[in-house]
Amino acid sequence: MKLHRRIALALGDPHGIGPEIALKALAQLPEQERSKITLFGPSMVLEEAAAICGLESLLPELNHRETGTLPGKVQFGTVSPDAGRSAIESATAALNACREGEFDAVLACPHHETAIHQAGIPFSGYPSLVAQVCGVNEQEVFLMLVGGGLKIVHVTLHESVQTALDRLSTGLVSQAVHAGVRCCQTLGIQNPKVALFGINPHASEGTLFGPEDARITVPAASELRQAGLQVDGPMGADVALANRQHDLYVAIFHDQGHIPVKLLAPNAASALSIGADVLLSSVGHGSAMDIAGKGIADPTAVLRTIALLSGSQATQT
Repeated sequence: MKLHRRIALALGDPHGIGPEIALKALAQLPEQERSKITLFGPSMVLEEAAAICGLESLLPELNHRETGTLPGKVQFGTVSPDAGRSAIESATAALNACREGEFDAVLACPHHETAIHQAGIPFSGYPSLVAQVCGVNEQEVFLMLVGGGLKIVHVTLHESVQTALDRLSTGLVSQAVHAGVRCCQTLGIQNPKVALFGINPHASEGTLFGPEDARITVPAASELRQAGLQVDGPMGADVALANRQHDLYVAIFHDQGHIPVKLLAPNAASALSIGADVLLSSVGHGSAMDIAGKGIADPTAVLRTIALLSGSQATQT
């Protein structure tokens, strides 16, 4: 794997598997490639994770910035407000360093939403943090999952289906598609072929299953095609995914996009926050508190995400 970009790697929740999978991933890279990555997080966590994984000798070779320091001892597998605050502080520091030109992209290890909310920090996923740090509206930053040969951008994310329906609009769908296309171009696909999922089953079959697609996704697709994008649909998500003829898929709701990627790449997907002036990706799995601190976490998703963000062509996701 040859890295073409400088990456700021935030450890995520320090009580989860983030520190472990970060160290294990870096241990698999040649020293020259490790030098392009800087870790953001508490040194005490790195030291304990390294001891658990037998990687103490690796620590002196790593670039590291002390951020998100914990006030007490490390308690792997424990959900706590201090750990939640640490995750946000480290990710924020990495994002700011990237915005200042020190890095080309940010990789954030898994957070724990309950821990963050216990810390009193408003948060609905890394896309919302990216929007806050970059000073843009949260609705302008979208999640794209990459894994199992799929790239799926989500128009809506962590909210009830009713809330998502209430705020869906032609403009929101178009924004998500444009953000997804720009991200594909950054990743090397200059003119991606896009499949837009419908809101209702079978994209409503006209208005047989409801008027929502006729009102929202049909005009959005028309406008996008008029703008010169290769957009098919709206179509049923099942049909689009069965045919696998597109570079980018646009899911209307969280589960439309998460289920296929998690099915095909359960522990190896990347989760990109797109639409702002900083490219951030996490991994497509959680902080795995049940195995944190046991030395058995799999770093595959971190390695794939490093390859994706760095422009390496060695790893196909």
